[in-house]
Amino acid sequence: MSDVKNILILGAGELGTQVLYALATHPQFKDITITVLLRPSSISSKVQDWALPASPLHNHSVSTVPGDLAHDSQESLSQIFRNYDTIISCTGFAAGRGTQRKLAHAILAAKVPRYIPWQFGVDYDIIGRGCAQDLFDEQLDVRDMLRSQSTTQWLIISTGMFISFLFESWFGVVDLKDNAVCALGSWDTAVTVTAPEDIGKITAEVLLGAKRKNAFGNQAIFIAGDTLTYADLALLLEKRTVRTVQAARSDLVKDPDNEIFKYHVVFGEGRGVSWDLSKTWNHENGVLGLSVEQYMSQYL
Repeated sequence: MSDVKNILILGAGELGTQVLYALATHPQFKDITITVLLRPSSISSKVQDWALPASPLHNHSVSTVPGDLAHDSQESLSQIFRNYDTIISCTGFAAGRGTQRKLAHAILAAKVPRYIPWQFGVDYDIIGRGCAQDLFDEQLDVRDMLRSQSTTQWLIISTGMFISFLFESWFGVVDLKDNAVCALGSWDTAVTVTAPEDIGKITAEVLLGAKRKNAFGNQAIFIAGDTLTYADLALLLEKRTVRTVQAARSDLVKDPDNEIFKYHVVFGEGRGVSWDLSKTWNHENGVLGLSVEQYMSQYL
């Protein structure tokens, strides 16, 4: 049996809810408790939502604990964290700058046995420091902190981009209204994407499934629903344009605080944002996720 017994999930948004559901419905989920850390103002509404018969978590006991990752002190968070043997952070950059570092400090101070940080994204090691998206440097700070100690075992799950981002109008890649795609960098630039429900499913399998013994090896593993070039994506649509890295950098100079332009540069450069689908943890272990074509058929 796994020694994972008392899990704390940080956040219950798009990803956190999927991780919760996947853990609670996993065949090996027994003698394990799940708690979710939520802002006090969010607790009553979430508990009511999960109590509804239509909720996937209706028949599963999910507890809540009050806390505010952005505003609570490192010390107060540490007091909460030491009650759990496994913590999974599902709260991303929206929590504010510095939050991921504060969480890592609090986790290590509490000597939590196992930690999955919010690194559900690109390969920050490959991208390196000083890239156009300055938020990524904080992710590298967290990796440095985890690698410099031996008390807390950790696991980074690299997922690539959330697959839904490709189709968000604000991201500027796919325009569903005009059935058009704008390639970032070039048509040959590749991107790895994974659906949040698949991230939840694979995370649960990593923690509770047959391969769990080697999960927390102080390592980064790579998962994916799909890896494709923008040319591949364009085959699923009709109109095509290219947004070069030079154009994105030029726009960023004019508007240096524009987060979307920062992402356009990083994903346009194509470094550390894609990996071979056949070599991912989930494909090697037979846990497949939605491809872009399947996602479009199912959701769009």
